[in-house]
Amino acid sequence: MSKVLVIDDEPFILMMIEDRLRRAGLEVVTHPRSVDAVQKARQEQPDLIILDWMMPEVSGLEVCKALKADPELASIPIFMLTAKGQEDEERLGLSCGVERYIVKPFSPKALLEQVLERLGKTRD
Repeated sequence: MSKVLVIDDEPFILMMIEDRLRRAGLEVVTHPRSVDAVQKARQEQPDLIILDWMMPEVSGLEVCKALKADPELASIPIFMLTAKGQEDEERLGLSCGVERYIVKPFSPKALLEQVLERLGKTRD
């Protein structure tokens, strides 16, 4: 079973994504803090990470850089969730190693489809 780590400080977003991904048969681990997100990723060894850009302690962009700098975690694909929808912000995220850039508000169904596609899964 594929495992997805969702890092976001908004409880509703965590709950919504977790519910949608679990119903599709994925294992989901949620984490509400960015400050220890790299440690959580090392502990969980997910197949994919969904990461919010705007977090209170450390930005998702900084977390992304730290994940990509860690040889143990660098190959894990990262989907960035953000309210930052400007082109230059998207380029910045992609240049830091983000694989997919998803602007809030987003469609949970579309997010699920992208996650399943990236993990090589089909919908049941």
